[in-house]
Amino acid sequence: MFHISKDMENRFEIISLLNEKSELENKLKSLTYGTPEIREKGGKKYVYVHYRENGVSLTKYVGEFSDELYNSIISASLTARQTKKQIRSLEKKLASLGHKDTSLPESVLVNIDYARKYLADTIYNQAVLEGIATTYADTETIIEGGKVNNMNATDVMKLINMKRAWEFILNKDVLMSPTDFSLLAEINRLIEDGFYYNAGKLRSTPVSIGGTSWKPPLPIETVIKEELAEIFATKKSVADKAIELLLYTMKKQIFIDGNKRTAVIFANHFLISNAKGLIVIPNEKVEDYKKLLLNYYEGKDEKSIKTFLKKFAYKSI
Repeated sequence: MFHISKDMENRFEIISLLNEKSELENKLKSLTYGTPEIREKGGKKYVYVHYRENGVSLTKYVGEFSDELYNSIISASLTARQTKKQIRSLEKKLASLGHKDTSLPESVLVNIDYARKYLADTIYNQAVLEGIATTYADTETIIEGGKVNNMNATDVMKLINMKRAWEFILNKDVLMSPTDFSLLAEINRLIEDGFYYNAGKLRSTPVSIGGTSWKPPLPIETVIKEELAEIFATKKSVADKAIELLLYTMKKQIFIDGNKRTAVIFANHFLISNAKGLIVIPNEKVEDYKKLLLNYYEGKDEKSIKTFLKKFAYKSI
């Protein structure tokens, strides 16, 4: 029986807690909360809220007064207090496991902003690669929390899950964590949440890939960790290592589904944490990429697909 070391158990728990903390922080950002103040001007009433952010007292305008708006702020403030309490509890658990909360370099913060700016475009390109029936406008609407009427529920959920996975890796705590197997598994868990009961777990059944007779062998955790370590140990550039990570994860078919989406996000965690840009296969090049990928799966041509990714998919900052 394979024995999981205490350090490995801690690492999986840290990643799970970081994801939970990330989702709570995103929930907090979505709330309009604080101490409400009603100001009158021109015979009308307007609502402002006073709140604190990173120790700084701030005030912002919310909207024209109504009982519904005022009560929603009161309700959101209660939710915010509970959410902050949950976050503090998670931070204590993380500290007890040895996770350190340190500051990110400015170059990484710039890369995060860059990734967030193009998030809708990035997820749309990933959707096209996966054959998800969506438009850029619908993708953008879903990412911003809106509703669309011309997409099926499965495709909408796939986009929402991609958004969650991207938000997870763009969290500063997660970017300070290693790009390792436990992170890879958590990304897939988020990608496939609601689709498979064993999301984030190693594939235990054979799979076939359309367009090729090549079949990936069943993945073995210890082997995957060793092969990932070999990629990181090379003297290649960060961008070249990210390309290796992306292709390795796709070819291995580590999980039952969502491997391409998982691979792209996993490789980007490594890139962004090193402040080296983004890698996304552009939608207009998807068919070319798929042809190269089939050749790569069959071991016919590794150089061409790596050159392609460096030229068309990699964006440095």
